[in-house]
Amino acid sequence: MQTVRKKIKAEPLLFHTFNYLIMLFVVVVTLYPFLNTLAISFNSGVDTTRGGIYIWPRVWTLKNYEAVFLTGKVFDAFWVSVARTVIGTAVSVFLTAMLAYTISRKEYMFRKPVTLIFVLTMYFSAGLIPSYFLIKDLHLLNNFLVYILFPGAGAGLISAFNMLVVRTYIYTLPESLVESAKMDGASDFKVFMSIILPLCAPVLATISLFTAVGQWNSWFDTFIFASSRQELSTLQYELMKLLSSSMNSNANPNMSSTAARDLATMVTPLSIRAAITIVASVPILIVYPFLQRHFVAGLQLGSVKE
Repeated sequence: MQTVRKKIKAEPLLFHTFNYLIMLFVVVVTLYPFLNTLAISFNSGVDTTRGGIYIWPRVWTLKNYEAVFLTGKVFDAFWVSVARTVIGTAVSVFLTAMLAYTISRKEYMFRKPVTLIFVLTMYFSAGLIPSYFLIKDLHLLNNFLVYILFPGAGAGLISAFNMLVVRTYIYTLPESLVESAKMDGASDFKVFMSIILPLCAPVLATISLFTAVGQWNSWFDTFIFASSRQELSTLQYELMKLLSSSMNSNANPNMSSTAARDLATMVTPLSIRAAITIVASVPILIVYPFLQRHFVAGLQLGSVKE
């Protein structure tokens, strides 16, 4: 009897020990690529070619970041990226929530056909060429509005996936809230703004993060639709050009010849790529902790309809 009791007490200890080891392994596997990239970005480019850099730089240097920030174009492009991310995310999330609320109403007779049309866009696309001619006919080439109306190379302002997530979340809200508001004389828009939108904060935070990451990381739409105007260049596009030039010449073409020769002896494509990755990732890493609580709640509550 005493042996059985000891066995029962040992089982939770074994389970928790095994569980902690598995979680520790997952954390290490998740964090190591980022820490390794961070270490390479602060390590001398010439020394990096020797290999053996793991999570701590062997020869500290800031030359990799100097090569990234030496041209003023990066700073201007940074603010363009911030503007398109903030404005594009706000407009997209608001319109997505409005559409999701509309097709969630049972009294809307066209809700099923409209939903089907949006779902089809997840599987079929007209392609890049028709999108280009559409944007050209709308006179949006080399226009900042192309980042808002057609983010991600013509992908569209409203994401069908995000719309379905928000609609599913709205289904979980008590219908009595909407009915009581309408009995008091509230219009559909008033119900949406005063009741639905505040209650959808978790799921809106979720799709906001999805949309913001997509806007921030996008560079191909700049290359296709706005490459002729330098003032519309985004951070990701400038970093892409810098990476391409570093792989060809190991130097930034915007620098003077003397500075280029000096820097070429200290940086390599691998070290420049690591620095670019960190520069592009830091803003999203700063924003994520503020949305993490709503992000997790939105994924849990908006994914299952009871």
